[in-house]
Amino acid sequence: MRGLKKPGMNDKWYLYIARCRDGSLYVGITKNILRRIKEHNTTNKCRYTRFRKPITLIYREFCGSYAAARQRELKIKKFSRSKKLALVKGAL
Repeated sequence: MRGLKKPGMNDKWYLYIARCRDGSLYVGITKNILRRIKEHNTTNKCRYTRFRKPITLIYREFCGSYAAARQRELKIKKFSRSKKLALVKGAL
């Protein structure tokens, strides 16, 4: 049908890494990074960041589709802390 968009055609998904108050790193994906960081800091929706507020955005990466962002998130979550920090600093 004309006029209908295929799912995922205009997706703008991002991967992000945030530093929590306790120094730990949180990896997530979203379509709107600023809104998501604000949600982390003002709500209790995310169990991990609930008691680690405030969090600060330290890295973001455009992934395009949800599937690509999810794959990248799962890959980065397996990284060691030092490898995540190297990614943030631009070494990877």
